[in-house]
Amino acid sequence: MTHRLAKIITRTGDKGQTGLSNGERVAKNDPRIRAIGEIDELNCAIGLLLAEVDLPADARATLIAIQHQLFDLGGELSFPNLPDERRLIRAAHVEMLEERAARLDADLPPLKDFILPGGCRAAALAHLARAICRRAERSLVALAEVAPLSEDARRYINRLSDLLFLFARFLNRAAGKEDVCWVSGDKDKSRRRANKTGSRPAPGAAAF
Repeated sequence: MTHRLAKIITRTGDKGQTGLSNGERVAKNDPRIRAIGEIDELNCAIGLLLAEVDLPADARATLIAIQHQLFDLGGELSFPNLPDERRLIRAAHVEMLEERAARLDADLPPLKDFILPGGCRAAALAHLARAICRRAERSLVALAEVAPLSEDARRYINRLSDLLFLFARFLNRAAGKEDVCWVSGDKDKSRRRANKTGSRPAPGAAAF
């Protein structure tokens, strides 16, 4: 078996360029490299989530599979004009995310308000991964404006951000934590006025 990474320090990128898998040299701020880098960052965030020791086994298995799929997606992006038959992210991968999201959503209580990142540490990490995933999606959209891009790749990243949001809620519930509900400035002012005067909060105001 040959060594794929025989040398880590190559000095070939010292002038601000890097190589694609087809041998082409491009700037490190090229939209394709930006998208690849943000997919890599997303994978790192999921790796950080996977470092949580008390992660439920089914969540861990799903996230490990997603890490491998994200690595495949990064490889796919490194080949410009890749023929459809050689693409690694397919409709079946999108459907897997949709099926997992539907199962999670069915077991969670309906949301009555927006929620904030937080709760248990694992849920907060899932929210962080979700936000990075949204940024990666924006990079894919920008890349698609200047180069051909698989529709399945864009759909995959979009569905993944939804799944990570649901994972955050699921992980809070598994840890016995409540979702952290957003309180608007108007509601917060109403609550503070009520506490100061001793009156009841206005309808819809948060009461702690």
